[in-house]
Amino acid sequence: MKTKAPPVVSSLESHIGFWLRFVSNHVSHGFARKLESTGVTVAEWVILRELFDAGETSPSRLAASSGLTRGAVSKLIDRLLAKGLVSRKEAGADRRFQDVNLTASGRAAVPKLAALADRNDEEFFAHLPAKERELLVSILRKLVAANQLKKIPTA
Repeated sequence: MKTKAPPVVSSLESHIGFWLRFVSNHVSHGFARKLESTGVTVAEWVILRELFDAGETSPSRLAASSGLTRGAVSKLIDRLLAKGLVSRKEAGADRRFQDVNLTASGRAAVPKLAALADRNDEEFFAHLPAKERELLVSILRKLVAANQLKKIPTA
């Protein structure tokens, strides 16, 4: 009687996804640590950065541009309101519709937070020559396009 050979099970390290997640977790954790002193989370940073470009806009537009749910965006806006970084006002006669915008404090914070993000990238990817960084970004953008990825990573 023949015994079945045990199934071949690939190692974690044999998967590209493992390495992407490994690097991503460390880059994100480093950025989150840098943000701690500012009182802003990575997810809040995403909303602030989106508002910086969009100007006054609706939570539903923020949800669409960030790939987050409307509920998640609503909670983030509430937290940012409490921190004085965004303002909210009714959009027209219907009180159900509101627009949000950066406050002066929020607008002033975005360049400082962006500098932390830039520094985090520089520190983490400094070991790669510029050409390799460009190639890495090019490959990742190609994967984003090919897989039609829309949601912005926030954690």
